[in-house]
Amino acid sequence: MATFNAVIGSLFGLAVLPFRAMNPWLAMIVISVLTGLLMLAVFRWTSNQEGIHRAKEAIKAHLLELRLYKDSMAQQMRSQGRILAANGRYILHALRPMLVMIVPVMLILIQLNLWFGSRPLAPGETAILKVKLAAGRSPLASDISVDAPAGIIVETLPLRIEEEREIDWRLRAAAPGVYDLTLKAGSDSFTKSVRVGGSLLAPISNVRPGPSFLDQVFNPGEKPLPRALAVESVEVDHPERRLPLLGLRLHWLIAYFALSIVFGFALKGVFKVEI
Repeated sequence: MATFNAVIGSLFGLAVLPFRAMNPWLAMIVISVLTGLLMLAVFRWTSNQEGIHRAKEAIKAHLLELRLYKDSMAQQMRSQGRILAANGRYILHALRPMLVMIVPVMLILIQLNLWFGSRPLAPGETAILKVKLAAGRSPLASDISVDAPAGIIVETLPLRIEEEREIDWRLRAAAPGVYDLTLKAGSDSFTKSVRVGGSLLAPISNVRPGPSFLDQVFNPGEKPLPRALAVESVEVDHPERRLPLLGLRLHWLIAYFALSIVFGFALKGVFKVEI
């Protein structure tokens, strides 16, 4: 899984590379256009286009019947039943492309979260370093220390939360850069990345996952922790990124889905895709 994440991450990094020093909205728009095109291609080649067209035409015809025969209760009931049946056929025709799109769209969302979900710390900002221990391990009995490079200051002694199997430190960003914190547990050591300042758009890994497959799927920014470690995950909570728009601060997921749907519907006529 680590190799797969590295390959997908490299490909996504190349796609975003031209926009890293630009306003994040530009990258979001380009990625949304490409996603819209991907959805149109999948929908066109995996759906029954003729069946979708017939179902839509049937719905329009029966809606017209509702207007023409509004004084006939029996006809109204028949028309409504036929509309429901045509809607059911439409949903069945659209189900296959939706199922096909789930995997690629999920991979895109996971990668987008790396780039748009969080922003780098600003010099002077603080963040919490969280070490989550494996099941059955007590933070009170675990001796873990943090070695921070110049540019990151460890402000507190470890806070041990036994109920959460967690050990926390407060960090303060001192200077721009990409840093690796070194954590030591007995003879073992491992690292966690922290990003301070830098380009407008950069991948931010909040969590370095453990060996669990699902943890690696949803946290692809760093290699998983060695299986031999008694640590489930390591996290640094970088601040959440929001996209400014007309005085609002939008979550990237809202912007991405809205733009992808708009571009998809705007281009469906050009590519003659029945949706």
